[in-house]
Amino acid sequence: MRARRTDWIRLTATGLALSMGLLAAACGRGEAPADDQATQEAQEAVAAPEFTSPTLQAIKRRGRLNCGVHEGLVGFAYTDNRGQWRGFDVDFCKALAAAVLGNADAVRFVPLTSSQRFDALRSGRVDVLWRTTSWTLSREAQEGVRFAGVNYYDGQGFLVRRSLDLASAAELNGARICVQRASTSELNVADWFRARGIEYRPVVTANEEAAREAYAREDCDAFSADISALAAARTLLSNPEQHTILPDVISKEPLGPAVKRGDEAWTSVVRWTLNGLVLAEELGVTRENVDSMVGESRDPRVRRLLGAEGELGEMLGLSRNWMRNAIKAEGNYGEIFSRNIGPDSPLDLARGLNAQWNARPGGLIYALPIR
Repeated sequence: MRARRTDWIRLTATGLALSMGLLAAACGRGEAPADDQATQEAQEAVAAPEFTSPTLQAIKRRGRLNCGVHEGLVGFAYTDNRGQWRGFDVDFCKALAAAVLGNADAVRFVPLTSSQRFDALRSGRVDVLWRTTSWTLSREAQEGVRFAGVNYYDGQGFLVRRSLDLASAAELNGARICVQRASTSELNVADWFRARGIEYRPVVTANEEAAREAYAREDCDAFSADISALAAARTLLSNPEQHTILPDVISKEPLGPAVKRGDEAWTSVVRWTLNGLVLAEELGVTRENVDSMVGESRDPRVRRLLGAEGELGEMLGLSRNWMRNAIKAEGNYGEIFSRNIGPDSPLDLARGLNAQWNARPGGLIYALPIR
């Protein structure tokens, strides 16, 4: 019995020695054990993909940004008497061109109707859509687009004649409401009146301009659209002071830039340029002081934003001075707001929800960390 056990021990020892020899030989030939190969493959599988953007590459090759804008909305996107594009959204397009190409004038503005805008993005006719467009679930799920952020928090309201002496939209029972076809405005009006059991008669038009003209002809009793659009429309009426925007806000309309789905890196470029302009206002970096701030500021946040420290621009495939160029071109978020739709403009819109998060009173404008 003892002899058999001794033979078994010798056999096992011989097998172990043989296995160790084979393993050593494999290591000597540079072959990784199976476990090491599996670990390497797993690491490669979870490694971050390279940050590349076909859209950004195409823009750099052509030397121009194609930006889709409203065909004509005072304060946001319109042409002046010299044929030059002006407005809140227009300035964001210029800032993006400056960030990407180093030249705020290297942008082609493509006026688009609401029915054209998403087709233009999907077809590649425009690189970015900056056209008072609300960020909704259905648009991301069905229209093949991605929103890069919010540059204006709006809401839908009603423009009426002061002579009607209305205090609330709840008094519009049986009223004729002008609204744009195939828009969130049309859907919001239907939802709002339905939820309250109030009767109304929709007067549906092809676009906002047609709705405003119908309202001016008194084809309807009220015009419903985003409050910013109503403020713009009122400035174009023959007697603006005879019209008022009711206090009711019937929806949330987060407006911001949209891009074609499938190019995540380009979405990031647009997103972080917008955030950079917001952060610039928070940190006190303006169009006038941006050059001096590069050398004088000791604030690490300012130095990262302006490229004095770090390589954030390079991470996005841009230059080190990408945000310096953007701010120098059109100013920070607050400057763009004030000049186009705020106190320094005919619209004279209050900051309201679009105030910085740390203002008094505070708003919803909040820059993501740029670091």
